[in-house]
Amino acid sequence: MFTKPFLRPLLALAALGLAGAAAQAQVKWDLPAAYPATNFHSVNLVEFANDVDKATGGKLKITVHPGASLFKAPEIKRAVQGGQAQIGEILLVNFQNEWQIFGADGLPFLADSYDESVKLWKVQKPLLDKKLAEQGMMVLYAVPWPPQGIYSKKPLQSAADLKGMKWRAYSPATSRIAELVGAQPVTVQAAEVSQAFATGVAESMMSSGSTGWDAKLHEHVKYWYDTQAWLPKNAVIVNKAAFDALDGATKAAVMKAAADAEVRGLAASKRANTESLDKLKGGGMQILPPSAQLKTDMKKVGDTLLKEWLDKAGAEGKALIDAFRK
Repeated sequence: MFTKPFLRPLLALAALGLAGAAAQAQVKWDLPAAYPATNFHSVNLVEFANDVDKATGGKLKITVHPGASLFKAPEIKRAVQGGQAQIGEILLVNFQNEWQIFGADGLPFLADSYDESVKLWKVQKPLLDKKLAEQGMMVLYAVPWPPQGIYSKKPLQSAADLKGMKWRAYSPATSRIAELVGAQPVTVQAAEVSQAFATGVAESMMSSGSTGWDAKLHEHVKYWYDTQAWLPKNAVIVNKAAFDALDGATKAAVMKAAADAEVRGLAASKRANTESLDKLKGGGMQILPPSAQLKTDMKKVGDTLLKEWLDKAGAEGKALIDAFRK
C-alpha cells in the first residue's frame, strides 16, 4: 500500500505518540533484597512481583534483585528513601540505632513465638507507618524470620562458654549480646556468613535455621541451640512519591498483593523453620535444646537489653511494650 506523502509525517507522529503512551503506561520498579534467591523471603518477593504484574496487566513491573546484588543490606533503606530504588526489603532491626522502635522485634525473649511475633507487629506497625511517612516512605508488609537460636563451633553449657568467641553481629542488639556474654562482636552481613564461618572470622552467632541453611553452616559449625530468642522481621518498604504516582487501580493491586504476601510469607517462614533445621541435622549439625543454665543466662541478657532499650526508646517504647503485653 502507498501512503500519500503529506500523510507520512502525521503517521510518524501518531506512531511516536502511541509508543510514548505505552512507555508511560508501563512503570518499572527495582526491588533490592539482601538474601539469596532461594531464601523463602526472596521467593515470596518474586511471587509478590508476579501478583502485581498479573493484577495490573503488566502496567507495573517489579524486578527483584536478591543476594545484595543491587544494594548491600544496610544501604537498601536509604536507596528507597532517596528514590534510587522504588521499593526494597529491609531487616528492621538493622536500623535500631536510627530509631529504637525499628529494633523492637530484636529484643531477646520479648516475642518468642510466631503468635507473639504477629501480636508485636500489630502494635509496632502504626508507629512504623508514622515514622516512615515522615521519611517519604511507607511499609507494604512484613514477614518474620524463624525463631533465633545460637550457632556455635563448640558445645555450650552456659553463656560463660561464649567468652572470647568471635560472634557474628548484624544489628545493635546482637552486638550488645556479644558484649554482655564476653564474646567478640564481628559485623558480618547475611551474604558473607558462609565465608566468615569457613575462614574463622566468626565462630558463633544468633540466627535462624533458615540463615544457617542458606550459608551451608553444617559444613563449618557443629551445634545449634534452640533458644527461640526472637523472630526479627523483614519489611517491604516503598518510596511514597513512586507509590503516589501510580493510578488508583494499580495502587489497590499493590496493596492486595502485599496483604497476600504477608499471609503467604508467615506460612513460608514456619515451613522454612522446620525444613532448614531438618536439612542442617541431615548435614551433621546437632540441633539441641539449650541447657537450663544457658537458658537462664540468656534470659538475663534479654532482661538487660529490654531495660536498656526502654531507657533509649522513652515514652514511645514504653507505650509499645505496654500495648504488646496487654
